[in-house]
Amino acid sequence: MPMRIVLAGATGWVGRALAPAIAATTDLELVAGISRTAAGTAIDGAPVFASIKEALALPSDVLIDYTKPNVVKANAAAAIAAGRHVVIGTSGLGADDYAELDTLARAKGVGVLAAGNFSITATLLKRFTLEAAKYVADVEIIDYASAGKPDAPSGTARELAETLAGMRRPATSRPIEEVSGVPATRGGSFGEGATRVQVHALRLPSFVLGVESVFGAPDERLTIRHDAGSSAAPYVAGTLLAARKVAGWVGVKRGLDTLLD
Repeated sequence: MPMRIVLAGATGWVGRALAPAIAATTDLELVAGISRTAAGTAIDGAPVFASIKEALALPSDVLIDYTKPNVVKANAAAAIAAGRHVVIGTSGLGADDYAELDTLARAKGVGVLAAGNFSITATLLKRFTLEAAKYVADVEIIDYASAGKPDAPSGTARELAETLAGMRRPATSRPIEEVSGVPATRGGSFGEGATRVQVHALRLPSFVLGVESVFGAPDERLTIRHDAGSSAAPYVAGTLLAARKVAGWVGVKRGLDTLLD
């Protein structure tokens, strides 16, 4: 039987590319979409509803969410409560939010896969950054996005920073508490003490999404960078992979890299 999918944000930037991709598969079935602006219509043969409650009234297996930072957590919690697995592509949630969702998912025996970015090159950026952090102590992240992006940092940068903060070597840079002038210009901090990670978010026209890991050592530097184009196509294959795999565990996994060999 095909894995039955509910797609929240079906008419959004990623949703418009994802819906036909799901419909074109033989092992996945789009059974419902969620979009307040397109409620009452259909997308690739599936009815579109205004609310998650209406969509979850239909039999389904997985909720894929590409909505907004202010609604994704409630959507995920509702799907988990209904016994659905969840794939989260929406940015805006942090470690505490995912800890809450993990508790809910374990209680219901369902899986959740959340990724700040489902593209393969962004996933490789994370993998290479974590590998480099084993050898170079000092690293900071620069996050680039469009002027209209509502959240900062992006989900890609946030996931990377929170993961780095849990495994990096202590920094040799001056602690933020000892910085004079305007300490806020050193960026936002993720983690605690000498292993926390500074993230600097730029929001400017002409950017879609870019993340840069900058490493510094005596007399040398390493920069690892991912840049996205204007199409949502890079996110489709990774999201479909997550939908196919998410029933294979209980609780929350973060990052598409957790599914790669």
